[in-house]
Amino acid sequence: MPNRTPNILYVDDDPGLARLVQKALERHGHTFEHVTSGEAGLQRIAEGGVDVVVLDHYLPTGTGLDVLAQLIGLPDKPAVVYVTGSVETAVAIAALKAGATDYVHKTVDEDFLHLLISAVDHAVALMSLNRAKMQAERDMRDARERAEMLLGEVNHRVANSLAMVASLVGLQANAIANEEAKGALRETQARIQAIAGVHRHLYTSDDVRMVQLDEYLRSLAAELETTMRASGGATQISLSIAPLNLPTEKAATLGVIVTELVTNALKYAYAPSYPGEVRIAMQAGDSEYALTVEDDGVGYDGTGAPQGTGLGSRLVKAMAAGLGGKVAYDRLPQGTRATLSFPL
Repeated sequence: MPNRTPNILYVDDDPGLARLVQKALERHGHTFEHVTSGEAGLQRIAEGGVDVVVLDHYLPTGTGLDVLAQLIGLPDKPAVVYVTGSVETAVAIAALKAGATDYVHKTVDEDFLHLLISAVDHAVALMSLNRAKMQAERDMRDARERAEMLLGEVNHRVANSLAMVASLVGLQANAIANEEAKGALRETQARIQAIAGVHRHLYTSDDVRMVQLDEYLRSLAAELETTMRASGGATQISLSIAPLNLPTEKAATLGVIVTELVTNALKYAYAPSYPGEVRIAMQAGDSEYALTVEDDGVGYDGTGAPQGTGLGSRLVKAMAAGLGGKVAYDRLPQGTRATLSFPL
């Protein structure tokens, strides 16, 4: 509530009592307004600026309970002190259940005014706290939205920068005649693209803390397949990924691991131009995630000297440890299955 005199709306068709209430409230430092019907009260409340409504039970048309029913769901609705001359306890209970802040029994003696002023002061304090709470919540929402917008812009720029770095690495690879060096640079380019893919998904996501894993891995597989076909390969990549969300840092690590495992399968599972298949699958169990990359190629069980430099295998092992998991290789009757397990 702003720093101003609390505005009290008195809804009662008794003009004599209204004058007494007005004098008592104004002496106590409140601004007083008076209407004689529920309809006029609702219209004035809708205009705004009312902090507390003192609402009589018996009105010219209907009761104060009818007015309370129409206040439900009203944004920034005022506090309500319910007043009635009825001695029935059920009326007070119904008013409090309908959203009244307090209840005062109407009498003709001085005690009524004292009790009413006390109830109004309590309602003003409660209204002030509620409005301060709502303002704080609005401020927090606004700050979070601004932070998410800025973080989205950061992810956009990081993705663009990484894409530029990947392109530069690709240009460098094209300029090198040595096939071994060219291949190493291509693999580095794929790793950079895997991380860039996470940031691309983040700046188009409503939640920058999490990555929709099936969408991310699908786009990553498409990039790997396009790169492989550009170099003359014929292997296809198929996916079976459950709709999982993963924290950003874990998704980036997982993307690099998938890139390494798929790249190894593309390089070593099949003979050049052989139309094989690499299958990527991921699901969540009771306590851990399980990612598998499987092929129908020559077979490798993770033992013996690795083909190539072995850098990819070392990267996979190190990054799996970073996720708190491990990678196991199984030689199938035809092909190899690499399984990464890490905790939920």
